[in-house]
Amino acid sequence: MKRYALTLAALAFAAAAHAQVTVKDPWVRATVPQQKATGAFMQLTATKEARLVSAASPVAGVVEIHEMTMVDNVMKMRALPSGLELPAGKAVDLKPGGYHVMLMDLKGQVKEGDVVPVTLVVEGKDGKKETLEIKATARPLNTAARTDPSQGGAHGAMKH
Repeated sequence: MKRYALTLAALAFAAAAHAQVTVKDPWVRATVPQQKATGAFMQLTATKEARLVSAASPVAGVVEIHEMTMVDNVMKMRALPSGLELPAGKAVDLKPGGYHVMLMDLKGQVKEGDVVPVTLVVEGKDGKKETLEIKATARPLNTAARTDPSQGGAHGAMKH
């Protein structure tokens, strides 16, 4: 039995050592009662060129990869159905006011401190897919984007 546990631990370590994408600082924005959507944010770094192709979470009926941009002083959000490019060796920030994972049709309120499971699917240039299971902690509703004019900040009207 002990040998079996060691083998499993070695396999888990080997799988982690060969992961093509690492996730740093995952979090979701807490919601108010009856709110039906929120965002998940994190930093993704791929060792080889890859693409974030899909995401899922048991707390939401629909999960999509989105981009927010400022156009004519109006914040616009759009789904990225073909996914998000992850260039080799370059950190890609998923943050308020930019790229993010959109959790929609929420099954309940996400409260500050809740831990939300999110599954990310990444596809390499070779077509191989990697599934990442992450745990994102809910931060306060008023957690805002850093003031970055190139990202449009967190102000303005939003069109979906």
